[in-house]
Amino acid sequence: MTLKTVAAALVLVSIPALSFAMCSEREHQAQSCASGMIWDSVTQSCVAQTSS
Repeated sequence: MTLKTVAAALVLVSIPALSFAMCSEREHQAQSCASGMIWDSVTQSCVAQTSS
């Protein structure tokens, strides 16, 4: 019975860590820039919008 208890405890402890690790890859966060600026994902900052 001790082995089952240890195994169950290990599973219950590891679930939050695994779920956090799976969700940490998603970086969908709203970014707002000032008027005339757009978000540049390469530099991770607001840059002046150029007309094309």
